[in-house]
Amino acid sequence: MKILFLHGWQSLPGGVKPSYLARHGHQVLTPALDDHDFTAAVATAQAVFDRERPDVIVGSSRGGAVAMNLDSGEVPQVLLCPAWKRWGSATTVGAATRVLHSRDDDVIPFADSEELVRRSRLSPSVLVEVGNDHRLADPEPLQAMLRACEALVGR
Repeated sequence: MKILFLHGWQSLPGGVKPSYLARHGHQVLTPALDDHDFTAAVATAQAVFDRERPDVIVGSSRGGAVAMNLDSGEVPQVLLCPAWKRWGSATTVGAATRVLHSRDDDVIPFADSEELVRRSRLSPSVLVEVGNDHRLADPEPLQAMLRACEALVGR
């Protein structure tokens, strides 16, 4: 499966989460997103999306907000603690979305993801409570991220 992974603010493209997905046999596209210019970050991600046509988009924190602001049609998204209230203008997500978030996140409130799911008129089950911090880089959230990608793409 081809995955477009959009990293968070002040994170690096080759971090723990995209490396985990790659180790499990997936092609992971990890563009470097501008940390200071959100519009430029979205433009970079959109260019990679348009050129590569990934099967699924994974967005972590600010990268989740970038994902929400892409013109990506019905391509499934897995959003990890999405920072949608801080960046961009999108306030809803599509039906083929899963949101993973830790209730113990001290950066992005868990309530933001609950609100996103409600605004999007999705089942509360699309919000998966997992992990013990904002990074979601421990084994349990990494496995949940992989399972969400594979389930949304049907693999």
